[in-house]
Parts: sequence; C-alpha cells; structure tokens
Amino acid sequence: MFDVYKVLTINEWKNALNTGYIETILDKEDGFVHLSTSKQLALTLNLYFEQEDSLILLQINKEKLETRLVYEAAGGNRAGEFPHLYDKLSTEVVSKKWDITRSGFRIPDEILHQIEKGT
Repeated sequence: MFDVYKVLTINEWKNALNTGYIETILDKEDGFVHLSTSKQLALTLNLYFEQEDSLILLQINKEKLETRLVYEAAGGNRAGEFPHLYDKLSTEVVSKKWDITRSGFRIPDEILHQIEKGT
C-alpha cells in the first residue's frame, strides 16, 4: 500500500507546501513525476542526491494514485520498473515525511545495484 516514495530537496519541499503540489526540475523536464519503490530508494539517493546533505523523504499513499501510476523501465543500468505519475502530485497523498541526512558510511554502488536487482 505504501511502497512508493519521493525524494525532495529542502527547497523543493518548501515549494510544495506553498503550492500544494510536489514538482522537481527533473519531473518538469521529463514530463512525469519520478517515484521509487523501497527497493529502489537506496540507489536513487546515491545516484541523484550525492551532493545533498539533507533531504526530505516522502512516503506516498499508493492507493490514492494506483490507477494513475505507470511502471516503466528507467533505462541505463537501473533494474526493474519505476513508478511514474503523468499527472500532478498533490501534497495530500503524502502519508509520511522524514527529514533525512547523509551519514558517515556509504554502501558501494555494486551492492546497491544488487539490492535493486534482487540478487
């Protein structure tokens, strides 16, 4: 029910609170909202948020989006299909929010790819 997540910078979250909609520059450029499952989250954080020390992690109520979610291959060397939303993502579908920070230990990319592939 809740295996869909969105990662935002602090500023992106502040903008979402002001507008009521979650939107990133990458989402605008690609024409859909990028989401991850729990299995995909670690590698997503490692690949796309390497420069950030603090982020917002949102758990999305998948049941409220179920009919509008499209699962598609991400391309490149990412494994599995990623949930994408070709619509606006309202802050009203957020079921949980965490402030997360970078820790001192980093899991090697090779292991993160294995986790995502399920091997």
